[in-house]
Amino acid sequence: MTSTDTNFSPAAQPEGTPLIAPSSTDHPLYDAVVGACRTVYDPEIPVNIYDLGLVYTIAIDDENAVNITMTLTAPGCPVAGEMPGWVADAVEPLPGVKQVDVHMTFEPQWGMDMMSDEARLELGFM
Repeated sequence: MTSTDTNFSPAAQPEGTPLIAPSSTDHPLYDAVVGACRTVYDPEIPVNIYDLGLVYTIAIDDENAVNITMTLTAPGCPVAGEMPGWVADAVEPLPGVKQVDVHMTFEPQWGMDMMSDEARLELGFM
């Protein structure tokens, strides 16, 4: 089962909660989910969304449900309505994944400092 939610608002979080929640880096599916995210590209930028820093959190629970919180380079991005579905479609077929939910947020706002060194090099910023 896949769902996307583009109305996620960090304002609904309790005060003191970090804007970017930690990812489940110790979960056995984490690396595969990251790899799947790396297959999704913003059509206007020749770098995958993970290395661009658009994926803020990959949370995987004990039942292998994957919750991804991501952003876009700009709120007016022409693929804003499609990008969460692309991410969910990339992650859902992974063996062991029970469910994928992709939430869009614009808090904190994306900045070029969120890109990996590889992305900066690819785009000529290094």
